[in-house]
Amino acid sequence: MTFNGAWKVDRSENYEKFMEQMGVNMVKRKLAAHDNLKITIEQTGDKFHVKESSNFRSIEIDFTLGVTFEYSLADGTELSGAWTQEGDVLKGNFTRKDNGKVLTTTRIIQGDEMIQSYSYEGVEAKRIFKRG
Repeated sequence: MTFNGAWKVDRSENYEKFMEQMGVNMVKRKLAAHDNLKITIEQTGDKFHVKESSNFRSIEIDFTLGVTFEYSLADGTELSGAWTQEGDVLKGNFTRKDNGKVLTTTRIIQGDEMIQSYSYEGVEAKRIFKRG
C-alpha cells in the first residue's frame, strides 16, 4: 500500500502556531518542534497498524478505516474519531473530549514524501516526512 513504510519528519510549516491554537504550552511547543517524530505504517486492506516514536513517547495504534477509536496526543489531549481513505488521501476527523472541537488531519504521498496536514479552529499546519 502507498503509505506502508517508515517515515521520519523532515520539516514543518506553521506547526508551532497550530500547537498554540490547540492549547499546547510554550515549553511543549518548543520541544515538539524538534521531536524527531518517526511514523511506521503497515496497511492491510482497511486495517492500519501505526507506530509513532519521538523524543517524548512511543505508541502503537491499530485502527480500521471508518471505525471510531480513541487517541491521545503527545500533550495528553484526548480525541475520538476515525480515519477514512479517499483515493490516495487518508483523512482523519477527530473530536477533542475536553471541548468538543474538531481536529482534521490528512496524509498524502507526494513523490518520496508523506505530507501530514492539520486543521484546528482556522489554523492549518503541515509536517513533511521522508521515507526512512
